[in-house]
Amino acid sequence: MQDFQPFLAPAKINLFLHITGQRADGYHLLQTVFRLLDFYDTIYLKPTADATIKRVNVVANVGEAQDLCIRAAKLLQQHTACKQGVEIFVEKKIPMGGGLGGGSSDAATVLLALNRLWQLNLSRAELLKLGLQLGADVPFFIYGSNAWAEGVGEVLQSINLVDAYYVVLTPDAHVSTAQVFANKRLTKNSIPKTMSDFSGTSNLDAGNSADGNTHPEFINHLEKIVCDEYPAVSTCLTWLKQFGDARMSGSGASVFLEVANEKIANEICKQKPNACFGFVAKGLNRHPLIDFASS
Repeated sequence: MQDFQPFLAPAKINLFLHITGQRADGYHLLQTVFRLLDFYDTIYLKPTADATIKRVNVVANVGEAQDLCIRAAKLLQQHTACKQGVEIFVEKKIPMGGGLGGGSSDAATVLLALNRLWQLNLSRAELLKLGLQLGADVPFFIYGSNAWAEGVGEVLQSINLVDAYYVVLTPDAHVSTAQVFANKRLTKNSIPKTMSDFSGTSNLDAGNSADGNTHPEFINHLEKIVCDEYPAVSTCLTWLKQFGDARMSGSGASVFLEVANEKIANEICKQKPNACFGFVAKGLNRHPLIDFASS
Protein backbone atom coordinates (compact mmCIF):
# COMPACT_ATOMS: atom_id res chain seq x y z
CA MET A 1 0.00 0.00 0.00
CA GLN A 2 2.90 2.34 -0.67
CA ASP A 3 1.80 5.93 -1.35
CA PHE A 4 -1.82 5.15 -0.44
CA GLN A 5 -3.38 7.36 2.24
CA PRO A 6 -6.08 5.93 4.57
CA PHE A 7 -9.38 7.69 5.23
CA LEU A 8 -12.10 6.46 7.58
CA ALA A 9 -15.73 5.91 6.54
CA PRO A 10 -17.93 5.53 9.66
CA ALA A 11 -21.11 3.47 9.95
CA LYS A 12 -24.44 4.99 10.96
CA ILE A 13 -27.64 3.86 12.57
CA ASN A 14 -31.14 5.31 12.34
CA LEU A 15 -32.37 5.91 15.88
CA PHE A 16 -35.90 5.90 14.43
CA LEU A 17 -37.47 6.00 10.96
CA HIS A 18 -40.92 7.39 10.17
CA ILE A 19 -42.45 7.44 6.67
CA THR A 20 -44.48 10.62 6.25
CA GLY A 21 -45.38 10.57 2.55
CA GLN A 22 -44.37 9.73 -0.99
CA ARG A 23 -43.30 12.05 -3.81
CA ALA A 24 -44.62 11.88 -7.36
CA ASP A 25 -41.31 10.34 -8.47
CA GLY A 26 -41.78 7.42 -6.09
CA TYR A 27 -39.25 8.47 -3.43
CA HIS A 28 -40.56 8.23 0.12
CA LEU A 29 -40.54 11.19 2.48
CA LEU A 30 -39.21 10.39 5.91
CA GLN A 31 -38.07 11.62 9.27
CA THR A 32 -35.13 10.05 11.04
CA VAL A 33 -32.16 10.72 13.28
CA PHE A 34 -28.83 9.59 11.87
CA ARG A 35 -26.14 8.72 14.40
CA LEU A 36 -22.49 8.17 13.48
CA LEU A 37 -20.64 5.19 14.98
CA ASP A 38 -16.93 4.62 15.56
CA PHE A 39 -16.98 1.48 13.39
CA TYR A 40 -15.36 2.05 10.01
CA ASP A 41 -14.58 1.00 6.50
CA THR A 42 -11.18 2.34 5.42
CA ILE A 43 -10.72 3.89 1.99
CA TYR A 44 -7.11 4.04 0.77
CA LEU A 45 -6.47 6.63 -1.96
CA LYS A 46 -3.44 7.28 -4.17
CA PRO A 47 -3.82 10.36 -6.42
CA THR A 48 -2.36 10.00 -9.91
CA ALA A 49 -1.21 12.50 -12.51
CA ASP A 50 -3.38 11.06 -15.27
CA ALA A 51 -7.19 11.08 -15.23
CA THR A 52 -7.64 7.33 -14.68
CA ILE A 53 -9.91 6.28 -11.79
CA LYS A 54 -9.68 2.64 -10.79
CA ARG A 55 -10.20 0.27 -7.88
CA VAL A 56 -7.19 -1.89 -7.15
CA ASN A 57 -8.87 -4.62 -5.09
CA VAL A 58 -11.89 -6.87 -5.42
CA VAL A 59 -14.91 -6.09 -3.23
CA ALA A 60 -17.20 -9.09 -2.88
CA ASN A 61 -20.47 -8.76 -4.81
CA VAL A 62 -19.69 -5.21 -5.95
CA GLY A 63 -18.56 -4.72 -9.55
CA GLU A 64 -16.25 -1.78 -10.20
CA ALA A 65 -18.82 0.01 -12.37
CA GLN A 66 -21.41 -0.15 -9.56
CA ASP A 67 -18.97 0.75 -6.78
CA LEU A 68 -20.08 3.98 -5.13
CA CYS A 69 -16.44 4.91 -4.47
CA ILE A 70 -15.66 4.80 -8.20
CA ARG A 71 -18.88 6.62 -9.06
CA ALA A 72 -18.13 9.31 -6.45
CA ALA A 73 -14.61 9.91 -7.78
CA LYS A 74 -15.82 10.11 -11.39
CA LEU A 75 -18.67 12.46 -10.47
CA LEU A 76 -16.28 14.78 -8.62
CA GLN A 77 -13.79 14.66 -11.49
CA GLN A 78 -16.47 15.53 -14.06
CA HIS A 79 -18.02 18.25 -11.91
CA THR A 80 -14.70 20.05 -11.46
CA ALA A 81 -13.02 19.13 -14.78
CA CYS A 82 -10.14 17.83 -12.67
CA LYS A 83 -7.28 16.34 -14.70
CA GLN A 84 -6.03 14.14 -11.85
CA GLY A 85 -7.03 10.55 -11.21
CA VAL A 86 -6.93 8.16 -8.28
CA GLU A 87 -6.36 4.54 -7.34
CA ILE A 88 -8.79 3.25 -4.71
CA PHE A 89 -8.40 0.35 -2.27
CA VAL A 90 -11.54 -0.39 -0.23
CA GLU A 91 -11.23 -2.21 3.10
CA LYS A 92 -14.73 -3.29 4.17
CA LYS A 93 -15.73 -3.85 7.79
CA ILE A 94 -19.28 -2.46 7.76
CA PRO A 95 -21.71 -5.23 6.77
CA MET A 96 -23.12 -4.64 3.28
CA GLY A 97 -26.87 -4.31 2.87
CA GLY A 98 -27.38 -4.03 6.62
CA GLY A 99 -28.87 -0.55 6.96
CA LEU A 100 -25.61 0.81 8.40
CA GLY A 101 -24.78 3.07 5.45
CA GLY A 102 -21.46 1.49 4.46
CA GLY A 103 -21.61 2.16 0.73
CA SER A 104 -22.95 5.68 1.21
CA SER A 105 -20.30 6.43 3.82
CA ASP A 106 -17.56 5.13 1.51
CA ALA A 107 -18.79 7.43 -1.27
CA ALA A 108 -18.90 10.44 1.05
CA THR A 109 -15.37 9.72 2.29
CA VAL A 110 -14.11 9.60 -1.32
CA LEU A 111 -15.73 12.96 -2.07
CA LEU A 112 -14.35 14.58 1.08
CA ALA A 113 -10.86 13.10 0.80
CA LEU A 114 -10.44 13.87 -2.91
CA ASN A 115 -11.70 17.39 -2.32
CA ARG A 116 -8.52 17.81 -0.27
CA LEU A 117 -6.11 15.54 -2.19
CA TRP A 118 -7.04 17.07 -5.55
CA GLN A 119 -7.04 20.57 -3.93
CA LEU A 120 -10.51 21.38 -5.26
CA ASN A 121 -11.67 23.43 -2.27
CA LEU A 122 -15.37 22.77 -2.87
CA SER A 123 -17.72 23.94 -0.14
CA ARG A 124 -19.72 21.49 1.94
CA ALA A 125 -22.89 22.72 0.20
CA GLU A 126 -21.44 21.77 -3.21
CA LEU A 127 -20.38 18.35 -1.96
CA LEU A 128 -23.82 17.77 -0.44
CA LYS A 129 -25.43 18.32 -3.85
CA LEU A 130 -23.00 15.91 -5.49
CA GLY A 131 -23.58 13.35 -2.76
CA LEU A 132 -27.33 13.38 -3.29
CA GLN A 133 -26.77 12.30 -6.90
CA LEU A 134 -25.16 9.12 -5.55
CA GLY A 135 -27.76 8.21 -2.92
CA ALA A 136 -30.11 9.63 -0.31
CA ASP A 137 -27.85 8.70 2.64
CA VAL A 138 -24.64 10.13 1.17
CA PRO A 139 -25.31 13.78 2.15
CA PHE A 140 -25.55 12.85 5.82
CA PHE A 141 -21.98 11.55 5.87
CA ILE A 142 -20.77 14.74 4.13
CA TYR A 143 -22.76 16.87 6.58
CA GLY A 144 -20.34 15.96 9.33
CA SER A 145 -22.40 15.55 12.50
CA ASN A 146 -25.38 13.66 13.86
CA ALA A 147 -28.52 14.93 12.23
CA TRP A 148 -32.29 15.14 12.26
CA ALA A 149 -33.20 14.33 8.66
CA GLU A 150 -36.31 14.96 6.55
CA GLY A 151 -37.19 14.95 2.86
CA VAL A 152 -35.72 11.76 1.39
CA GLY A 153 -32.97 12.06 4.01
CA GLU A 154 -31.15 15.05 2.53
CA VAL A 155 -32.74 17.88 4.58
CA LEU A 156 -30.45 17.89 7.59
CA GLN A 157 -30.27 19.72 10.92
CA SER A 158 -27.53 19.12 13.46
CA ILE A 159 -28.76 17.45 16.64
CA ASN A 160 -27.07 16.90 20.00
CA LEU A 161 -27.23 13.32 21.24
CA VAL A 162 -26.38 11.75 24.57
CA ASP A 163 -23.10 9.81 24.66
CA ALA A 164 -23.83 6.10 24.41
CA TYR A 165 -22.56 2.73 23.23
CA TYR A 166 -24.30 0.36 20.85
CA VAL A 167 -24.53 -3.37 20.39
CA VAL A 168 -25.05 -3.89 16.66
CA LEU A 169 -26.04 -7.28 15.24
CA THR A 170 -26.43 -8.23 11.60
CA PRO A 171 -28.23 -11.48 10.76
CA ASP A 172 -27.50 -13.48 7.61
CA ALA A 173 -30.27 -11.88 5.55
CA HIS A 174 -30.20 -9.54 2.56
CA VAL A 175 -33.19 -7.23 2.83
CA SER A 176 -34.50 -5.71 -0.41
CA THR A 177 -35.12 -2.05 0.42
CA ALA A 178 -37.23 -1.62 -2.72
CA GLN A 179 -39.50 -4.51 -1.77
CA VAL A 180 -39.91 -3.24 1.77
CA PHE A 181 -40.95 0.22 0.60
CA ALA A 182 -43.29 -1.35 -1.99
CA ASN A 183 -45.07 -3.47 0.64
CA LYS A 184 -48.77 -2.61 0.68
CA ARG A 185 -48.87 -2.81 4.48
CA LEU A 186 -46.38 0.04 4.86
CA THR A 187 -47.94 3.12 6.42
CA LYS A 188 -46.82 6.13 4.40
CA ASN A 189 -48.69 8.97 6.07
CA SER A 190 -47.54 9.14 9.67
CA ILE A 191 -48.01 12.52 11.31
CA PRO A 192 -44.70 14.44 11.20
CA LYS A 193 -42.89 14.99 14.50
CA THR A 194 -40.57 17.86 15.37
CA MET A 195 -36.93 17.76 16.35
CA SER A 196 -37.83 19.36 19.71
CA ASP A 197 -40.24 16.46 20.36
CA PHE A 198 -37.35 14.04 19.90
CA SER A 199 -34.77 16.08 21.80
CA GLY A 200 -37.04 16.23 24.82
CA THR A 201 -37.19 12.46 25.22
CA SER A 202 -33.61 11.76 26.31
CA ASN A 203 -33.48 10.01 29.68
CA LEU A 204 -29.95 8.65 29.90
CA ASP A 205 -28.15 9.62 33.09
CA ALA A 206 -25.42 8.14 35.23
CA GLY A 207 -27.78 5.54 36.69
CA ASN A 208 -29.46 4.36 33.50
CA SER A 209 -28.24 1.52 31.35
CA ALA A 210 -30.15 2.27 28.16
CA ASP A 211 -32.63 4.38 26.19
CA GLY A 212 -30.81 7.69 26.22
CA ASN A 213 -31.63 8.54 22.60
CA THR A 214 -34.56 6.22 21.96
CA HIS A 215 -38.22 6.58 22.89
CA PRO A 216 -41.38 4.50 22.36
CA GLU A 217 -42.99 7.25 20.27
CA PHE A 218 -40.06 7.28 17.81
CA ILE A 219 -39.90 3.84 16.17
CA ASN A 220 -38.87 2.29 12.85
CA HIS A 221 -41.95 1.98 10.64
CA LEU A 222 -40.20 -0.59 8.45
CA GLU A 223 -39.32 -2.90 11.33
CA LYS A 224 -42.52 -4.98 11.55
CA ILE A 225 -42.71 -5.53 7.79
CA VAL A 226 -39.06 -6.60 7.60
CA CYS A 227 -39.43 -8.94 10.59
CA ASP A 228 -42.53 -10.53 9.03
CA GLU A 229 -40.72 -11.08 5.71
CA TYR A 230 -37.28 -12.02 7.03
CA PRO A 231 -37.36 -14.45 9.99
CA ALA A 232 -33.60 -14.10 10.58
CA VAL A 233 -34.06 -10.39 11.33
CA SER A 234 -36.98 -11.11 13.64
CA THR A 235 -35.01 -13.75 15.54
CA CYS A 236 -32.00 -11.47 15.97
CA LEU A 237 -34.13 -8.51 17.09
CA THR A 238 -36.18 -10.61 19.51
CA TRP A 239 -32.98 -11.89 21.11
CA LEU A 240 -31.58 -8.36 21.54
CA LYS A 241 -34.87 -7.01 22.94
CA GLN A 242 -34.42 -9.10 26.10
CA PHE A 243 -31.79 -6.54 27.11
CA GLY A 244 -33.78 -3.36 26.30
CA ASP A 245 -35.44 -1.32 23.58
CA ALA A 246 -33.63 -2.81 20.58
CA ARG A 247 -34.36 -1.36 17.14
CA MET A 248 -33.75 -2.09 13.47
CA SER A 249 -31.57 0.40 11.58
CA GLY A 250 -32.88 1.76 8.28
CA SER A 251 -34.47 -0.95 6.17
CA GLY A 252 -32.41 -3.63 7.92
CA ALA A 253 -31.09 -6.17 8.29
CA SER A 254 -28.96 -4.81 11.18
CA VAL A 255 -30.47 -4.25 14.62
CA PHE A 256 -29.04 -2.35 17.56
CA LEU A 257 -29.39 -1.68 21.26
CA GLU A 258 -28.25 1.51 22.96
CA VAL A 259 -26.56 1.16 26.34
CA ALA A 260 -24.79 3.54 28.67
CA ASN A 261 -21.28 2.08 28.73
CA GLU A 262 -18.83 -0.15 26.91
CA LYS A 263 -18.75 -2.82 29.62
CA ILE A 264 -22.47 -3.52 29.33
CA ALA A 265 -22.27 -3.49 25.54
CA ASN A 266 -19.41 -6.01 25.47
CA GLU A 267 -21.15 -8.32 27.94
CA ILE A 268 -24.27 -8.43 25.74
CA CYS A 269 -22.34 -8.79 22.49
CA LYS A 270 -20.37 -11.77 23.83
CA GLN A 271 -23.64 -13.66 24.27
CA LYS A 272 -24.93 -13.01 20.75
CA PRO A 273 -26.35 -15.86 18.65
CA ASN A 274 -23.78 -17.50 16.40
CA ALA A 275 -25.91 -16.76 13.35
CA CYS A 276 -25.40 -13.00 13.76
CA PHE A 277 -22.34 -10.88 13.08
CA GLY A 278 -21.92 -8.42 15.92
CA PHE A 279 -19.84 -5.52 17.12
CA VAL A 280 -19.79 -2.83 19.80
CA ALA A 281 -19.44 0.82 18.83
CA LYS A 282 -19.55 4.20 20.51
CA GLY A 283 -21.64 6.98 19.07
CA LEU A 284 -19.60 9.73 17.39
CA ASN A 285 -20.46 13.43 17.47
CA ARG A 286 -18.34 14.41 14.46
CA HIS A 287 -17.35 12.75 11.21
CA PRO A 288 -13.57 12.14 11.15
CA LEU A 289 -13.29 14.16 7.89
CA ILE A 290 -15.54 17.03 8.93
CA ASP A 291 -12.76 19.55 8.29
CA PHE A 292 -12.18 18.40 4.69
CA ALA A 293 -14.80 20.79 3.31
CA SER A 294 -15.36 24.47 3.97
CA SER A 295 -18.71 25.41 5.48
